Formats: sequence, C-alpha cells, structure tokens
Amino acid sequence: MSYLLAILVPPLAILFQGKPFQAVFNGLLWIGGLLFILLPFVVGQGAWLLAVIWAIVVVYNSRSEARDRRLIEEALRRRG
Repeated sequence: MSYLLAILVPPLAILFQGKPFQAVFNGLLWIGGLLFILLPFVVGQGAWLLAVIWAIVVVYNSRSEARDRRLIEEALRRRG
C-alpha cells in the first residue's frame, strides 16, 4: 500500500514514513512537476518522476531499517 501511495502522492508516502522535512521538499518538487506537466514541458515529467522515485526509495529504506532492527533485536534476545 505504501508503494502505491508513493506513486500516486509521493509527499504523503514520505510523511507516513516519519520524514516531514523530506515530505515538504518532495511536495514542492512533485507539485512543480505536476504544474509543468500541464504545460508542454519535458522538465515537468522529469521532476514528477524524480519525486516518485524519491518516495519509493524512502519507503523501501524505511521498511529495510525496520526489518534490520527486528533481526538485531531477535539476535540479541537469542544471545542473551
């Protein structure tokens, strides 16, 4: 679900991952891209695509960090 949100509304997906400052900058990039897509500029498509890729990477890294934390905690419990 987070990946779908990252594609449709990237700033919201980043905000849900607990990164408000990145969400603000991604929102500016995303909205700027959407505005330029309405005009016949290729720059708008690039900005929109960059915002989507950024959100997908943030969601992926957030899930990866959570998985790593779980694995470390489990390893420490087994050891201790």
